[in-house]
Amino acid sequence: MMHLGELLPSCPDQWQNIELKALVADSLEVVAGACFIAMAGTHYNARDDIPAAIAAGAAAVLTPADSHFTLNTVINHVPVIAVPELGELLGDLAARWYGQPSQALTVLATTGTNGKTSIANLLAGACGQLGQRAAVMGTLGNGFPGELAPATFTTPDPLQLQRLLASFHQQGAQVVALEASSHGLSQGRLAGTRIHTALFTNLTRDHLDYHGNMAAYAASKAALFRWPSLQAAVINADDAYGADMQAELAGQVQCLRYSLDPSADVELVAESVQATLDGLCIVLRTPHGRATLRSPLIGRFNASNLLAVVGGLLSIGHPLNEIIRVLAKVSPVPGRMQCLREANTPLVVVDYAHTPDALEQALKAAREHTEGKLWVVFGCGGGRDTGKRADMGRAAAALADHVVITTDNPRNEDPQAIIDGICAGLPADFTAQCLLDRGEAIAQVVAQAGHDDVILIAGKGHETYQEVHGVRTPFSDSEHVHMALLVRTRA
Repeated sequence: MMHLGELLPSCPDQWQNIELKALVADSLEVVAGACFIAMAGTHYNARDDIPAAIAAGAAAVLTPADSHFTLNTVINHVPVIAVPELGELLGDLAARWYGQPSQALTVLATTGTNGKTSIANLLAGACGQLGQRAAVMGTLGNGFPGELAPATFTTPDPLQLQRLLASFHQQGAQVVALEASSHGLSQGRLAGTRIHTALFTNLTRDHLDYHGNMAAYAASKAALFRWPSLQAAVINADDAYGADMQAELAGQVQCLRYSLDPSADVELVAESVQATLDGLCIVLRTPHGRATLRSPLIGRFNASNLLAVVGGLLSIGHPLNEIIRVLAKVSPVPGRMQCLREANTPLVVVDYAHTPDALEQALKAAREHTEGKLWVVFGCGGGRDTGKRADMGRAAAALADHVVITTDNPRNEDPQAIIDGICAGLPADFTAQCLLDRGEAIAQVVAQAGHDDVILIAGKGHETYQEVHGVRTPFSDSEHVHMALLVRTRA
């Protein structure tokens, strides 16, 4: 319980002592004594729910001060307060309500187009093996490794984020590794969170339907490196935007740059990266000496991800030799270059790659483990950046021997129109197979491929649904692969 004046010190004197029993932004969650946050969004205006919230027992309502709502008012004895810049304050209000949970945690936030999920989950898994109970927030879910609850957004809204941090702390977490999406950063969802280490992976074309251009997209990421509480930054020096992120840092912030270029003059360098039957063997040069890291992960981009993880763990005080030891045992992340195989079958790799750069990197990684032919099965999501579709078709044709184009999550778009957009990027003399049914596409390719071939199933990764015509139905790439492999072994 908290008084309104404690939550919002700027509220008028006559309402300072109102007792609050909950802080909610959904009118369906209102209980007696709740403070209801009525935001005016693009697709949903919570101000329409103010009467219902008051009827349900709200003790106070906060809403943004704007041209539609400039003055405080009272409805049925309940104050409705117009708060300037409420959207920007919401994270701080939520943190205050939940007792500033991040102050008691070491928070590592990873941003970038690709690699966020792998890095956040690898960090949490490694911390656990290093004796620090660690939780994770991101695309795969929120919680402790092995017991993640599904996530609606990569970066939760401010109220949910602070609620989760408080819950993690109560359950004994010492570290939280989270994904900081560009949407989450630009919308202030992380406000009120004390972040110890910021990690930057890369920046390639994605979400331009939201940000408009690469400059705005980069600016959203850069905000993380100006964070007031920041103690350390881990930055990919191989990415052109890495220097921009570094330029945002305050002087006292420790900066660990990493690179796959053996000649790079940075703190963490992969002197060699070797693909083996068991995964990767990386020889590292660090400020703490040289080390050889062996990992079950595959793909050169995962070598880059592992360097980021090493940097993140070093930034919070773990010894290099212990980091190397535990990373050799950390499990691969589901749907991220996830390898599936049975005896005498092709190797099938399931990956979330859904941007041109990610698809290119996944194909290059798969090629390193291919003795025969390389196949790729992929599509593009509907209602998203249409400009990347032809680019993905181009990447697939350039790097795979066999290309099968299918549906991803068409959402409310015509699936065939999306496939046509991908095919527009194919060279005139290149023939790709197009199958609308993703399950059929997976089954056919697994049946047709040679036993020394490699098949990349790209785009959906860990997802357990497919959205077609606005309806979500259960669908798992890995489950379809398992079924197809089983059929093949029994044939």
